[in-house]
Amino acid sequence: MNNNRGQPIQTPFYYGWVVVVIAGLSVFFSGPGQTYSISIFIDYYIEDFEYSRSLVSGIYSAATLVAGITLFMMGRFIDRFGQRAMMVTIGSCLAFALFWNAFLVGPIMMFFGFFMIRLFGQGSMTLIPNTLVPQWFIRRRGRALSIMAIGGFASSALLPPLNTWLIEFFGWRVTWGLWGCALLVLFVPMAFIFVRNKPEHIGEVPDGTPKPVKGEEMKNPNVEVNEKSWTLKEAMATRAFWFILFCVIVPALVNTAVTFHMVSIMDLRGLDTGVAAMVLTLMAVVGFPVTFVSGYLVDRFKVHYILAITFFGHILTLIILLFTNSWWMAVAFGVFWGFVNGFERIVLNIVWPNYFGREHLGSIKGLAQTVMVVGSALGPLPFGLFFDWLGGYHEVILLTILFPVTAGVLALLSPQPKYEDYHT
Repeated sequence: MNNNRGQPIQTPFYYGWVVVVIAGLSVFFSGPGQTYSISIFIDYYIEDFEYSRSLVSGIYSAATLVAGITLFMMGRFIDRFGQRAMMVTIGSCLAFALFWNAFLVGPIMMFFGFFMIRLFGQGSMTLIPNTLVPQWFIRRRGRALSIMAIGGFASSALLPPLNTWLIEFFGWRVTWGLWGCALLVLFVPMAFIFVRNKPEHIGEVPDGTPKPVKGEEMKNPNVEVNEKSWTLKEAMATRAFWFILFCVIVPALVNTAVTFHMVSIMDLRGLDTGVAAMVLTLMAVVGFPVTFVSGYLVDRFKVHYILAITFFGHILTLIILLFTNSWWMAVAFGVFWGFVNGFERIVLNIVWPNYFGREHLGSIKGLAQTVMVVGSALGPLPFGLFFDWLGGYHEVILLTILFPVTAGVLALLSPQPKYEDYHT
């Protein structure tokens, strides 16, 4: 696949914005592999297969863990083959995985089904666009990632209620098949036609102009046009790399655990599946405009300060969840959760290219994405075990609060490392 063909369409604006739209579609179509979508299927699995909640949680966690470990190689493939080739390939693989899930007949097949949709969906379909957009933007990186994030919030807002409706009318097997068809018919052809790996491949430069127009925008304190690029090995020699890596684990672990068991958590509070789906949708609706605020802020203020504030928001959100026992409290939880997610989606994606450059971003972000998926694997199982042991989630939510507390402190201790300090 030739990634160096010219611009596929002539636009009166910088072509990078077309790439951002396709990247947003990639994040949208990662939805069938995301926990907010899968969580709607879980109770149907438990009912149809007569499995315990901890068994399904265990299968999901084990499959997600293996997917996370495997995902590390995807970053290297992106650096080697480019985002365009990988986006088309992974989109096709995710479609196959969704067809596979439509024919589940037992725990082994369920494990491989979860494994594939987590690897190709949650992992790869978000990893690729998050390494693609930073290639096209430097000074406007925050805003570009904010626009790309629309795809993620649209997905998390639409898929829970849409999956609920589709499953009620057509069954969960047909629902998986419909998403597989949508990927092959809509996303894969658009990725093949419109994606280009770098602006240099069509005779452009990042941001569409070598220098910002005087007075157009303030200087971004996080990046320079001639930014230094670190290798993965060089990045791993810094303290900030490991502290931020821990910060990546926390939202993945916490959000996946809460989302996976959302229906059950709400049920224990006397709230039905519709309320659980409403919370997930509300989180997305609120988070959508917040991404633009966070994109603006990360282009003007130090990233690690904003990251720290995000984790203190996580603490407040979990406290609200502890006391959620009514529809109005569920609404409050969804609003605060959406606000926090709006910040974390941008900050955790922008910190890697801002800190370590564009050239080896696939390998660096690949490792971060691996850790993120592993974190998401570790969340659901403890929640499922506490439910089976104690009949609820109160105690495990209290323990979970320790993670964002630690991450907030580490974020404050993680300013951007100076290239010269490690390359003397």
